[in-house]
Amino acid sequence: MSKATYWQRGETLNYKNETSVTIDPNTIIDLVTRIGVTGNAIEPRQVGSLHVCGVFEIEKTGAAAIPMGATVYFDGIGITAAAKTGETDNTPAGYSVQAAAAADKTIRIKLLG
Repeated sequence: MSKATYWQRGETLNYKNETSVTIDPNTIIDLVTRIGVTGNAIEPRQVGSLHVCGVFEIEKTGAAAIPMGATVYFDGIGITAAAKTGETDNTPAGYSVQAAAAADKTIRIKLLG
């Protein structure tokens, strides 16, 4: 039978900054199948915290209204209801926790975890 060793709660993960510039707090990090949000400034080649759970208010880049509970995506700039931008797949981000009108500039979303 296989065994597992408890490591951490998983609400935040250790994230290593592989770039040559400091990553500011509250920066969205694209993790291919989901996003995370940095919890602190992360210096180059250092490890910091990355939130992968929780509700965050993020810039809304899509022009459409988004109902509460709708699946939302990160397009590299902000949040949209569109799974694709042109031929490019957007990264799943989570779901909206309240309705956002077409004209709204931000949206609150629950991260995928």
